[in-house]
Amino acid sequence: MSFGIKTNEGARHGVHEPGERPGTRAQVRHVRMSAYKARVVLDLIRGKEALEADAILQFTERDAARVIRKCLASAVANAENNDGIDPEILFVSACYADEGTTIKRWRPRARGRATRIRKRTCHITVIVAPLSAEQQERRRARDEARLASGGTRRTRTASEARSARVARSRRKDEAASPGADEVDDTEVLDDEAAVSADVEVVEAEMADAAEAADEVEDVTDEVEDATDDEDDAADEAGEKD
Repeated sequence: MSFGIKTNEGARHGVHEPGERPGTRAQVRHVRMSAYKARVVLDLIRGKEALEADAILQFTERDAARVIRKCLASAVANAENNDGIDPEILFVSACYADEGTTIKRWRPRARGRATRIRKRTCHITVIVAPLSAEQQERRRARDEARLASGGTRRTRTASEARSARVARSRRKDEAASPGADEVDDTEVLDDEAAVSADVEVVEAEMADAAEAADEVEDVTDEVEDATDDEDDAADEAGEKD
């Protein structure tokens, strides 16, 4: 049995059925919002790295961003747990929103009339894939260039920082166990170095989040301006009719 293009939205972004496209996906079905509103937010993260996309969604002031952020986290978790891929090298290879079921209701109007109410839903899909070796090398060179020019960048990845914290906690537990009266000076120095490195990681992540927030604010302003222009055009067309 062969599968074709999933939907018109998937065809527009080159996405096919799960068996025909690479990457790991997560889907949220029957979300109580229109696909148009979800696509406005999805356009902000398409092609971005997973961590950058999460930061963008965190500071996007739209209701769809909360649902899409959960879907993105689910896709990253699926890639990490099911496919064994490092979350640090993932990026949003595709994301789209399909039309769902439209719930129809009626609103009473004057003189016994009624107006239809359409409560639209959508199905949101986020697909993540690992960066290629060339893309990872470019990102590494970009980070080194930013660090050399005096910019802020984390010196360790999140997974490395987490591993260091776990190792530090285990050393403390071993030191607190019976029979360990003294703690080696080298371990104390390693703990202090690890703590300072964690502080650098947090400061760098805060700087990246602030930069992402500024970019999201600029993009949100552009989207709102475009939406206002469309509304004005629609109002003018309605007046002409």
